[in-house]
Amino acid sequence: MSDVLLALLLVLTAAGATVTVSIRRPRPQAMAFSVYGLVLTLMFVSLQAPDVALSEAVVGGIALPAMVLLAVSRLEESGEGRR
Repeated sequence: MSDVLLALLLVLTAAGATVTVSIRRPRPQAMAFSVYGLVLTLMFVSLQAPDVALSEAVVGGIALPAMVLLAVSRLEESGEGRR
């Protein structure tokens, strides 16, 4: 891959991590984490690690955000998520 593409993906990775950590509400943070996982997937593909990219796409892009959203919705249903 070209150095420009790799540099762009590194910048997007750093920006995605910063945005994900700075969000305080659980739902938007889970969505930002999902986008961050997909950016990491692109990073791993560009570094020619397709097995790691596939794992990151499934776990970081889909499974973990889905579990967080499910847990948040269950907490809101039970009334424990209210402050």
